[in-house]
Amino acid sequence: MLIQWYHIYFFAFISGVTAVLLLTPLAAKLAAKLDVMDRPSGEKHKFHGKATPLLGGVAMLSGWLLVLAGGLLLWSQAGAFAQAEIITRYFPGAYSLLNRIFFLTLGAVLATALGTWDDIHHLKAHWKFLGQLIVALIAVGPGHIRISLFVAAPWFGFAITVFWFMMLMNAINFFDNMDGLAAGTAAIALTLFAVAAGFQQQYFTACLSALGAGCALGFWFYNYTPASIFMGDGGSHLLGYLLALASAGTTFFNPTVASSKVPVLIPLCILAVPIFDAITVTIVRAMNGKPFWIGDHNHISHRFVRMGLSRKRSVQLVHILCLLTGLGALPMMWGSIATTIIIAVQMVLLLLLITILQYAVIPHDLDSVVPPDKVNEPENEVK
Repeated sequence: MLIQWYHIYFFAFISGVTAVLLLTPLAAKLAAKLDVMDRPSGEKHKFHGKATPLLGGVAMLSGWLLVLAGGLLLWSQAGAFAQAEIITRYFPGAYSLLNRIFFLTLGAVLATALGTWDDIHHLKAHWKFLGQLIVALIAVGPGHIRISLFVAAPWFGFAITVFWFMMLMNAINFFDNMDGLAAGTAAIALTLFAVAAGFQQQYFTACLSALGAGCALGFWFYNYTPASIFMGDGGSHLLGYLLALASAGTTFFNPTVASSKVPVLIPLCILAVPIFDAITVTIVRAMNGKPFWIGDHNHISHRFVRMGLSRKRSVQLVHILCLLTGLGALPMMWGSIATTIIIAVQMVLLLLLITILQYAVIPHDLDSVVPPDKVNEPENEVK
């Protein structure tokens, strides 16, 4: 049987899952030995009852790097297998990408290092933003990742891509506020990006997206309620970076398939829930006179808890919403303009419905009330 691209995507995904499943317990032991633990005392937005390891980001990055290195090694040896004709056909093009792969990998390492350093030393916000800017510049500059949005001016694509990387690193950092929430959301989104990139025959991005999805899912098994390890800012920065890489690295508009340019909105739809959450909590914090980077209980997951759901059910509901917005966006790639307009309207109405349900029955400032099911349960928002 000849190897097809979907075999490679599946192999990258399963390899990512397996590697992180094996490496996460080692990262937890290392965190305990180095005393890199999340202790909730003195921080009112945390309610886990015991110190929890904080090196989940290191586990995911290690798995990602291990599989990436192994994949490149196997790729270089694929000529020895007759079944790997599809790989050898594209090998010259892949070899020319090694320089880009180096810088994109460097960006992933630095993103994780920045977040992990913040977990340990609690960086000031301006230093964290500066670090995120450097990471984004590496991906956009020598990494050659660029969003154009049909604007010819090079400076526009450069600026909007840097903003996109920084926004997603912060959005996923904000979204990491309940066990399994950010890891599951990233796994869903990266899987959808892998499907979209594969459909557009963008094999490199599809492989990286599938690998990222596998790493996120592998970590989810340890991070799901009750979490035995947290990803910390190191993990949320890595996942935000990988999501930015997957979304900005894919060309969603194909004039031979789509009848409009609306498919460029697909990343916004796949990531609608975490982006929507980041925007709403920023607005609420500003209305309450609080810095937007300080954690609180105004996230969509917290509001579902206030509506009567358990934290586990709240996370599940958010993941279902991510699937709804993400799967609903994929037909934009080949649909007519009427199809894409209807899908976009449905997305807006869904988010509007969620907003009405949450804010109609819940006070704007949720910090003063601690629901019964939060006491002594893990809470992994680290700010």
